[in-house]
Order: sequence, then structure tokens, then C-alpha cells
Amino acid sequence: MKLQPNLLLLTAAVLVFGDVDAGNVLVWPTEGSHWITLKPLLETLIDRGHNVTVLVPSATLFMDLRDSAHYSILHFNMSISKKDILDLFEEHLKFAMHEMHHMNVVQKHITFYKLFSKNQDFFLTYCDGVLKSPSVMAKLRQQKFNVFLVDPVYPCGELLAEVLAVPFVMTQRFSYAHTVERWCGQTPAPPSYVPGVGIELIDKMGFFERVVSLLFSLTQDIVAVSQWKTYDTYFTDYLGRPASYCELMGKADIWLIRTYWDFEYPRPLLPNFIYVGGLHCSPAKPLPQDLEEFVQSSGDDGIVVFSLGSFIRNLTKERSNVIASAFGQIPQKVFWKYLGEKPDNLAPNTRIYDWIPQNDLLGHPKTRAFVTHGGTNGVYEAIYHGVPMVGIPIFADQTDNMVHMKAKGAAVFLNFNSLQAQDLVDALKTVINDPSYKESVMRLSRIHHDRPVKPLDEAVFWIEYVMRNKGAGHLRVASHSLNWYQYHSLDVLVFLISILALVFYIIIRTCSFLIRRCCRTPKHKSKRE
Repeated sequence: MKLQPNLLLLTAAVLVFGDVDAGNVLVWPTEGSHWITLKPLLETLIDRGHNVTVLVPSATLFMDLRDSAHYSILHFNMSISKKDILDLFEEHLKFAMHEMHHMNVVQKHITFYKLFSKNQDFFLTYCDGVLKSPSVMAKLRQQKFNVFLVDPVYPCGELLAEVLAVPFVMTQRFSYAHTVERWCGQTPAPPSYVPGVGIELIDKMGFFERVVSLLFSLTQDIVAVSQWKTYDTYFTDYLGRPASYCELMGKADIWLIRTYWDFEYPRPLLPNFIYVGGLHCSPAKPLPQDLEEFVQSSGDDGIVVFSLGSFIRNLTKERSNVIASAFGQIPQKVFWKYLGEKPDNLAPNTRIYDWIPQNDLLGHPKTRAFVTHGGTNGVYEAIYHGVPMVGIPIFADQTDNMVHMKAKGAAVFLNFNSLQAQDLVDALKTVINDPSYKESVMRLSRIHHDRPVKPLDEAVFWIEYVMRNKGAGHLRVASHSLNWYQYHSLDVLVFLISILALVFYIIIRTCSFLIRRCCRTPKHKSKRE
């Protein structure tokens, strides 16, 4: 296979110039699956000799670093508690799991807008905890960081990078309608074949689907710009000069996008957008003895793995009973990660665990299917190990993820709120017994593995690249310095249209003058007649 020149250079750079002097890396706080994805990257940076400092808030759900002797932790205080964070997530889940399906399109968007506005007040407590703490800021200035890793799920990392004058690397999965990537990162995303997240469209769209895609893109742009005003005001007040969220986001040297072409549809790219999907995936390790014994008891039927991710801790009794009933009707043994109340009708073939080694189970040769909420981390582990999926998405990017997997023939997509036991039974039988699903996900797995550099190594390379070069401004397109009408060449078009109009005006006036001269009757001829 012939590699593209830039990939050859990247491979050579990793092999030949892989070493870099130990640097100081700062990490903006993040939660949930975002933190789970980030941890392997930080651990690899530490293994390569870099000093990693993680900003950790006083209230956090997942960023428990007490068991790590490798990170430097810089705590900061927040005006909210862990209960406040849980309550906010519970409100989002209540909307997604129990309320949204009763609403029309307008009601959904109004409710989502209100929730997002509430999120902003919550997010700004992170900003205050760091940026308005003299002691925290003094410690940060003393460190002399070489690079800053920022996840934009919580804003103000880009503002802190500006204050500290540190080059920063953005790591993210998506923004709705790719608004942040388009407006702030300047990467093209034409809605005619790059559908936004949340509208359940694929890249091949008919006319009316393109209408929906365009309208969604325009409405999300309007919503984003109106929501960003809160951050713009905060940034301007803090810096004492006009500043905007999008302007500071656009200063990111590298954007690490947590997907890849096994998942994504083809689209145009800028040189500082790097796709590193699956960087947290790894070969399966042996299972603990009790789990391995349960797996082996499945015989030739194999096992099914079921998880709804980190945030879904419990379900209603009715929903859990429906799911348990379905599992009781299949011959496979089932590993169910669940913290809620045990269903009344749990079958002998199903075991519930507070936690499961999901990656290791998905990598086991007896695994036949993965029932998932469609979180990006789980989807990538299934792709990595070649396991077909049954998707039951609930919120955020989960629906979009399962639309991608369904379009690629690797999953069956079910609706959480209307789910009946027979629906889940039929879906599992389909992905397990129809060989096309296994073939499709294995094709995606081959694409995932067939790359010149492992995603984790590639992510580390670009972070170290920013450190070696003290930024990567040479990879940022010049459009960052253009305003919207310059970007779309509207001023040029107005100029050209004006010139063209002037030329036509001169031509018309000249022709009119010549016609009048030619048609005018001479005076001396009239008198003679």
C-alpha cells in the first residue's frame, strides 16, 4: 500500500524524532467519558517523561486522581457541590429519557435552549474557580507550561491559554451542526453532505434531507452565536478588552478529534485537524476468574455485553424489567453493568455488575454482541474488537453515533422510550445470526487498525509537535484573520458586480448616444425639403 507523503513524514517523525525534552503539560478539567478518553493520553505523556498537571475542581464525579502518583494535581474551589453536578445531569437525563419523546420539535428546542442556558451558569463556576483565584493563577504562572490540553465541554480553557500565553491543543468529539469547528476552527463542513449531530442523517442525502440539514445548520448557528454572548461578555470583562469565545477557540494550534474514518463520513480537512478516534482502545486482557468462568459457561452461544455508560445509573422499574425479560429469552449469557434496583424478572443467564471490564469483555472471542447507549468510547471499543452492536441511545451524541453505525451495517438502532422486550430480542438475534453485521463491523475494525500510526501515538506526536515548535500557527489557515464577508468573498463580489455594472452602464450610455446621433435628422436637410 502506498502511503501519502504527509503520512510517511508523520511515521518517520514518530520513529526518528519521537523523543522530545521533558515538557510541562497543563490539563483543563473534564468529566465522564471525556476524562476516560483523556487518561490514556496523559499516562503516555507521563511515560515519555513529561510533567502533567491536571486542574481538578473541588466538586467532581469522575476526576478522582488519588490513586495516581504520577499526575501533579492543582485543586481549585467551586461554588457548587457534587450534588449540584449530579442534579444537573439528572435534569438532562430526565429530559432525554422521559420528557423529550412527548414534545414536538419546537418544545424540544425551547427546553434544550433553557437547559443549555442553565449549563452556562454551571460552566462559569469552573472559570471563576481558576481564573478568579489569585493563588491558583500564581501557581500556574510559576509553572511555565509548554502546552495546554483543553476539552471545550467546559469553556474557559481557551481563555486561560490566552492569559498564560501557552499554545493549546483542543480535544473534542463534536459540536451540534459542527458550529464550533466551522466558525471557530474554520474547517469546512458543507451541510449538503456533512450532516449535523442530532438530525439522524447520513452523508448521502436527498433533496428534502438537504433542506433539513441546511435549516438545522442555520438554526444551530443562530443558537450558538446567541449562547456564546454570555462567554463573550465574561472573556471581555476578564481581559479588559473586546474578546470572544470563538476568537479564542480559533487560536487552538491543533484540534484532536476523537473519531476516525471507520466512523466518520469523508469530508474536507484542515492540516491542524487530526482524527484520533479510538485512542483509548487496547488489546483485551485476561478476565478475572469468576468472570471467565461465567463466560465459559455460555458454551457455543457466547455472551452479550450490556452497558448504558457512566451516567445512567438506574432505570425505571418498568424499563429494567423490559430489558431483563428480553435477555431471559436469548441463549447467550449476559453481562449487565447496572447500579439500579435489581429487576424482578432477572433470568439465570443474566448477571448484573456495578462495574465490568468492558474493553476486555468486548475483546473476548466468545462475545457475540454489544448492547450500548452509543457513547463514543463504547462504540470505538466495539469497532476495535469487531463486535456488532444494538444501540439504545439516550442523549448527546449517542443517537448520531448509532446512526453512523447503522448506516455502515454494524448495528441495529432501537428507541429507548418505545422499547419492548421483543424488539430487543429481535435486534439481538439479528446482529448475532445475520453474518452481514459481523462482516460489516470487522470491515470497520480493519479500517481502524489499518493506519500508519496508532491513534494514541499520533495524538502524543502532535502534542509534542506543539511543544517542539512552540505552537503550530503555521498550520492555521489565514481565514482566521478574515471576517465573515471577507471569508465568503462578498466584498470582492460586490466590487466585481459594481465594476461590471459600471461597464454595462458605460456601454448602454455609449450605445444610446450613438443611436441618437445616427438617428438625428440634419437641420440643413430639413430646411431644403
